[in-house]
Amino acid sequence: MPRALVTGAAGFLGSHLSERLLDEGFSVIAMDNLVTGDLANIAHLTGRDFVFVRHDVTNYINLDGPVDWIFHFASPASPIDYLKLPIQTLKVGSLGTHNTLGLARAKKARILLASTSEVYGDPLVHPQREDYWGNVNPVGPRGVYDEAKRFAEAMFMAYHRAHGLETRIVRIFNTYGPRMRVEDGRAIPAFMSQALRGEDITVFGDGTQTRSLCYVSDLVDGIYRLMSSNEPMPVNIGNFDELTIRELAEKIVTMTGSKSRIVEKPLPVDDPKVRQPDITRARTILGWEPRVPLAEGLDRTLSYFRRKLGLA
Repeated sequence: MPRALVTGAAGFLGSHLSERLLDEGFSVIAMDNLVTGDLANIAHLTGRDFVFVRHDVTNYINLDGPVDWIFHFASPASPIDYLKLPIQTLKVGSLGTHNTLGLARAKKARILLASTSEVYGDPLVHPQREDYWGNVNPVGPRGVYDEAKRFAEAMFMAYHRAHGLETRIVRIFNTYGPRMRVEDGRAIPAFMSQALRGEDITVFGDGTQTRSLCYVSDLVDGIYRLMSSNEPMPVNIGNFDELTIRELAEKIVTMTGSKSRIVEKPLPVDDPKVRQPDITRARTILGWEPRVPLAEGLDRTLSYFRRKLGLA
């Protein structure tokens, strides 16, 4: 039985990835320090070939036995988290990346980095292709996340070139689905929880900034395909369908039947005005593209938030 390590496994994406690996016949070691992760996300995996290890990957990682695949997903990922935990975010992107790469080298394992569309910053190129170097403010508040991921990508490529390590890099665009935190701070959890509670829905800026939303099962499928491929260079995984934040808020108000008003708040510093992946490489190399329509994905996610808020 192949054995995989997932760092950040108790988080939104890490938990879904762990589940997919188990379904594919892997034994899974789930590692998380629970700073932003939640054991409830992985409780249903108990009893399978699944072991949880509470550990901060910025400290040395020691695991007995073989490891075939490593997925480095450990990091605060929402603005509300990385703005509150700036130093921890930089450390997990640097020290944590160094430690997981060191483990991969020692175990002769293939390793994948969960990078992000945030490496493109507030882009001047639209849609964003993997050969675009980005427009990032390194000293702005969001720089702690953007630059941590850019550094992690550079370190992955250094280990690939210097040591011949089998590395993979996925650039994850906006993803949503069950197991997102109610107080996550990102658009879909915020809008759904506000609408279900009958609160004002807060849109930053005038709501004309765009996002492209990928359902979590599609994302995980793309990640699994990338890890199974021979591609060491970054690959965008995300949905190419673009909509404005205001359109998203209006959809959720309609879905919930809420009487919530949409109110505007100041746009955060360096908040991207547009976000849309060019997924040509994913289509060509991986034979991948998103399959879950937005309406279906939002409906599944809304059902989850109703349960979380005790409304189902």
